[in-house]
Amino acid sequence: HVQLVESGGGSVQAGGSLRLSCAASGDTYSSGCMGWFRQAPGKEREGVGSLDSDGSTTYADSVKARFTISKDNARNILYLQMNSLKPEDTAMYYCAAEPSPVPQPLALHEYRHWGRGTQVTVS
Repeated sequence: HVQLVESGGGSVQAGGSLRLSCAASGDTYSSGCMGWFRQAPGKEREGVGSLDSDGSTTYADSVKARFTISKDNARNILYLQMNSLKPEDTAMYYCAAEPSPVPQPLALHEYRHWGRGTQVTVS
C-alpha cells in the first residue's frame, strides 16, 4: 500500500513561485514513475509533469520552462517547483505514483496511487 501526501499549496500573486511536496510512504519503490496532475474547477484533471526512475522528466507544454520536478530519494519526497505562476495555474494539484514504468507518463489512467491534493491559487 502506498500513501501519498501533498503539501505546499497556497495563494500567490501572478509571477510568484511555490514549491509543492509529495511525501510517499508504505510500499515505496525505486523503479516506476511519479507525477503531478492538476484539476481546475469545471475542468478535467490533467498531467503537469512526471519523473521516472532513471531521472527522465516529462512536462505539459503549458508548464515547460516554468515548472520543475525533482525527488529526494533518501526521504521519498517528490517536489514540484512552480515559477512564473499564472492565474490559469490555479487548481488542485495531485501527486500520483505507479510502481512500474509507464508508456504515457502524463495520462491519468497510468497511475494507481493518488494523494488527496493541495490547492494552488494564483491571482
